[in-house]
Order: sequence, then structure tokens, then C-alpha cells
Amino acid sequence: MALHPKGFDLSLDRISRLLEKLGNPQDRLPPVIHIAGTNGKGSAAAFSRALLEEAGYRVHVHTSPHLVNWHERYRLGTSNGGKLVADDVLADAIQRIAKVNDGQTITVFEILTAATFLLFSEHPADVAIIEVGLGGRFDATNVIREPAVSLIMPISMDHEAYLGDRVELIASEKAGIIKPGYPVVIGQQDHDEAEAVLVDRAERLNCPLWVYGQDFFAYEENRRMIYQDETGLMDLTRPRLLGRHQYANAAAAIAAVRAAGFDVGADDADRAMTSVEWPGRMQRLTSGKLVDLLPLGAELWVDGGHNPGAGTVVAEALAELEEKQPRPLFLISGMINTKDQTGYFRAFHGMARHVYTVPVTMSEASVPNAELAARARAADLSAEPVNSVANALMLLRDTWDIRETAPRILICGSLYLAGQVLAENGTPPA
Repeated sequence: MALHPKGFDLSLDRISRLLEKLGNPQDRLPPVIHIAGTNGKGSAAAFSRALLEEAGYRVHVHTSPHLVNWHERYRLGTSNGGKLVADDVLADAIQRIAKVNDGQTITVFEILTAATFLLFSEHPADVAIIEVGLGGRFDATNVIREPAVSLIMPISMDHEAYLGDRVELIASEKAGIIKPGYPVVIGQQDHDEAEAVLVDRAERLNCPLWVYGQDFFAYEENRRMIYQDETGLMDLTRPRLLGRHQYANAAAAIAAVRAAGFDVGADDADRAMTSVEWPGRMQRLTSGKLVDLLPLGAELWVDGGHNPGAGTVVAEALAELEEKQPRPLFLISGMINTKDQTGYFRAFHGMARHVYTVPVTMSEASVPNAELAARARAADLSAEPVNSVANALMLLRDTWDIRETAPRILICGSLYLAGQVLAENGTPPA
């Protein structure tokens, strides 16, 4: 981080030159499930991993960003479920990359992506799940020439400075991972314009194509998840990941794994719905240093979603919780300055009793907490700035009327904040 720029290089020239010096490890990977999208990429990766592991496959997984520790980005597949790369193995890979790069200008993400390909090519596995970092067309992961499947999850407004200020422009960038003749799965889209761009690109490139709502879909019935595609129905346990949007995410993963040619049956899928894990996304914290600061009986949740689309699905998940067990809702939020903060907060209008805004100490782009409180008020929420998550929890605890139902507290607005919270609580991803 000290040696290299943190931004994005919107071309593939530098990463391609670096990979060539490394012997093009990206061409020696197991079959790749390549995942792009604005929201839901991580959930799709988590579901895909669970499906494949339950079916007995060894699965490499690359996700970004990490929440607490750098090695979270690399899960190496083994016969017993995989493990995060060991620090010494990751350090060795980065040192070898630095040596061949020989001081040339390169971004941190490009180095980390090169490490993905190096690690995944040197450790045997049956499949590699690789999540796009930013966009698609010029993302450093997009040197994969023959994906087993390209999976594109919901597209909405985000990273407008890099990807464009209209959803169809963003969709065009994400569609850049589609390769001529290779399978494409399009997850549930909230914008018809985005779906039209994706379908058009896949059809023009003569790709086998599966579209959510046409070729496959999922719905709830009798507190179960029903998945349906051209082969028939699967009656599955509801996904462990919270929120109705996870039905569509799970369905996209099932469709993608099948499109990639992997044999995943109903029993495998049923087990996967209960074994799936995705830290920092509607994750309930039940123990730890921050949990110890709660009002008696309170619930603490953390979610790293950071744009209006993510705010909407998180608010819907909270509404589902409210139906089952009503509680007063409080937000503790920190955000960075590249996001639509007021747009994010609007999703919680009429739901959140109060918002405490905090600095995101893990990012230099943190919105000052007083300014963020003003953005929350612009969305018609009651808000006040507080110095830290711990102070917000203690303030809530010390002022809580114990005659009231204990509150539900959501820490939200940034993956950086989610990582900060998991570190402070003593519960990093493993």
C-alpha cells in the first residue's frame, strides 16, 4: 500500500505485461466462474462455493475487498472445504510478483490480482470462482479468456466516475467480461435497460444464455425456497443469508454452476443453503467486545453494502426481521465520499428511529461524521454524529429505557466500516 498507487488503471496493458513475465498463470487455472455486478457479487460467490463444495469439488475463491486481513481475498480449495491462504504463502507470491515487476508502475489491485492467478495456478482445484473488482471490461481480472461461465449480478449506480452516469453505461462495462461463445448467466436485474444491454451483448457474441425470470427463477413457498429452471424444480431449505433478495442470488449461483458444467444436485443445493457463509453482509454478531456494550437483550447486525441498491435490499431484509420480531431500529453508519450517502439512507425512511454517524477510520475517503449526519437528515432521518461505533453503542445503552423492547442495531454503509467492526469485535472472517 505504501509502494503502489491505490487507484484503478482502466486498461489491461499493465496487468497483461506483468502476467506474461510470470508465465501467464491466468491460462493455467481450473474452470473459472467469473462474477461481475454492482450488488450481490459476493453473495453469488458464497453460494457458488457452497454449492460446489457440497457436491464434493475443490474450490478456489477470489473476492475483494477484504474486511480485516489481506488473505481473506484468497481461499484455496482443498478436499475438506478450503482454507484462506497462509500468510507465508501469500507473502511469497507477492515477493515473486514484485521481483518480476521490477519497480514498474502498478496498482495494488493489479498486484493482488496477479497473486490470485499465481496462487490458483499453483494449487490444484476443480474450479475457481473469481469476483471482479471494478466494472468488468477493464478490470484486472478480465484477462480470463475462456471462462466456464460469466455471471452478471444486479447492476445499479455505483463508481460513476469510472463506469458512467447511466445504468446502461455501467451495464456495458460489466458486460465486458462476456467472451464470445462462452456461457453467460444474468442474475435478477432491477433495471430493464441494464438487462437489455447484457442480453444484447451475449446474443451478439453467440453465447449460451440463461436469464433470471425467463430461464430460471426462485420464489418462497411454505417457508421453503423453490428453484426452477428448464430441468425442473428443486424444493430447498431457505438460504441462511438473510433477505428475500438472497433467493435470486442463490438462484443465479445455481444456474451459473450448472451452466459451467458442474453436476450439482438437489441434495447438494439443499445443504448449500444452510452452509453458505458471507461475512459482513447482514451478519449478526452474537459475541465479542462490541456485543458486550449493547443494551440488555439488543441485537447487533453488520452489513457492508454502500450504495442505494444495497440500502434497498438491506432495508427489505430488516423489514422481514421486523415482521417476525418487532424491535426499534437504530443505525450506526459510516460511509466514504465516493458513494451516494443520502440515496443510501432513503431506503431506511420510516424504519430507523435514529442514526449515529461515525468516521470510517480504515479509509482516507471517510465522510466526516457531522457531514454524514446532515446527509442522513436530508433523507428525513433523525441523526447525530458520534466519535466511534463503541461510543454509539455505549450512548444507546446508557440512555435506553429498559421498559422498551430491546433495540435492533445495524452497523452499515461501508465495507471498510464492516471490517473495522469485525476487527474491533474480535471476530474477523476465517
